[in-house]
Amino acid sequence: MCEFCAKHGDGKKWYLQARNYGEEMLDDMRRKRMIEHFFDEWMKPGAKSALSGLTQLDRAPRWLRGFIGGMTTRKMKREHFGQVVPLEEAEEILKIATAVVRVPCVCRRLTVKRDEAYCFGISVNPNRFVGSDLVDPSYLSGPDAAGLQRLTSTEAIELMREFEKESLCHTIWTFVTPFIGGMCNCDRSDCLALTYTLRSPVKVMFRAEYVAAVDHELCVGCRACMRRCQFGAIGFSAADKKCVIDQRACYGCGTCRSACSKEAIQLQDRRAVPAAANLW
Repeated sequence: MCEFCAKHGDGKKWYLQARNYGEEMLDDMRRKRMIEHFFDEWMKPGAKSALSGLTQLDRAPRWLRGFIGGMTTRKMKREHFGQVVPLEEAEEILKIATAVVRVPCVCRRLTVKRDEAYCFGISVNPNRFVGSDLVDPSYLSGPDAAGLQRLTSTEAIELMREFEKESLCHTIWTFVTPFIGGMCNCDRSDCLALTYTLRSPVKVMFRAEYVAAVDHELCVGCRACMRRCQFGAIGFSAADKKCVIDQRACYGCGTCRSACSKEAIQLQDRRAVPAAANLW
């Protein structure tokens, strides 16, 4: 299990624990201010692209990049980070959600300069069966949720399946950890978190509990999976005419599976794969 499961899930998958979506915490006001600041800062017109910070970091000396990367990563783990989840677990989360709001993607607002609603604000009430809503849906989607599209769990799941067909990687996001308030669907071209994580020492997005593996008996070498991978983790053996997954580079999103007509790709528990067991 990852460190987040140990800290926030009692050794179980922390993102499947309802309390991490809707529990009352002592620092509720801090969390609300953080969410309001996040949306006010990044969703306003003319917000400065975080890519400029990445360019500056690239120019810094190696020792300074490492220092800044480590310090920023620790801060993000406390306040706002993402973790990859495969489609079936994203669906599990949405099935227990009591409120789902479709919201514009902050990253795409800054990178492609458009409001693309690839993200969800989500709430799970741990006391849903006693009739008490602990979290107002507007609390999850910024200071004002008016005009945003509210979805049923079924509608959200159908959208997630469509996003899977677009090769998008599913992620959950914290707003003052361990509170999970968002789910996004990311790609390497438009996602700032993915760009920072793969290009710099600043880790904003962490791997799933799984890694993908190819069954070479079933693989026909069509390479459809290669076109799906957002992490560059799939290669092709010219000698064997088969696809090969670099499990050290794999984030375990599982989108490659849906491209494979032969069902030659499966997800394995990360802990059972020595090469990737300690990579998050």
